[in-house]
Amino acid sequence: MDPYSKLHMGSFLLFLFFASALAISSVSASNGITVYEILTQYGLPRGLLPDSVKKFSHTEDGNFVVELEKPCYIQFENMVSYDQKITGTIKYGSITNLDGIKVKRFFLWLDVQEIRVDLPPSGFVYFQVGLINKKLDAGQFQTVQSCKDGLSCQGFWKDILKVPTPIKEVPMLLTE
Repeated sequence: MDPYSKLHMGSFLLFLFFASALAISSVSASNGITVYEILTQYGLPRGLLPDSVKKFSHTEDGNFVVELEKPCYIQFENMVSYDQKITGTIKYGSITNLDGIKVKRFFLWLDVQEIRVDLPPSGFVYFQVGLINKKLDAGQFQTVQSCKDGLSCQGFWKDILKVPTPIKEVPMLLTE
């Protein structure tokens, strides 16, 4: 074997070593741990993701990838849209650098950039959407929910036909 072939063989073996080390450090459904268990291990409610997770990976530095069977929607307090691929960084009490989850506010779909909970837990989940920080009751995220394939007209018309809360009348003082 010439020296050039030995160099390629050494590079290939080094690549295999790093690839196997990365595979060992990632968590997958094949080792018996579900993505929902990962969420609870990090102090987050298990219902943040739908029940249609096909596969996921999670590295020691907190980066994760979740793949769903297909894009879908869940109606919480607001309608939430999940892309087929969701990525982010999970740390105890938060998910940052989030990509693949959107929330509907009025007629706009806005990217959710971060999800976090108070430590110690207070019963609330916070969704960071741009400069807005939306505080929601954590109870609605305790159970894993089924995804819907598309937007239902019922939810759409419910938003449109919502009757605004009447403004309380304040007596005016007349002065001359």
